[in-house]
Amino acid sequence: MTLRPKCPKCQGYLIADDGHHRCEECSSQYEAQAVCDVCGDPLSILKACGAVDYFCNHCNELKSKSVVRHRYLEVSFEPARAGF
Repeated sequence: MTLRPKCPKCQGYLIADDGHHRCEECSSQYEAQAVCDVCGDPLSILKACGAVDYFCNHCNELKSKSVVRHRYLEVSFEPARAGF
């Protein structure tokens, strides 16, 4: 059973929305970042032949998908300017 991620601001549930995650309660937008379970540094994502693997440059080791944690970083969208 997979637990749904919660909003860092209000603890509402996050839902996947066009490549980002959006809070159902406060409508904040987040981007998921894979982080190392040991050191907390961001992980490099390696994709090949349909498989996804993770590598920690700090620990210098390949990480299993089962130990990867996700940090949710708030994304701010600036309105598009007309005429530029």
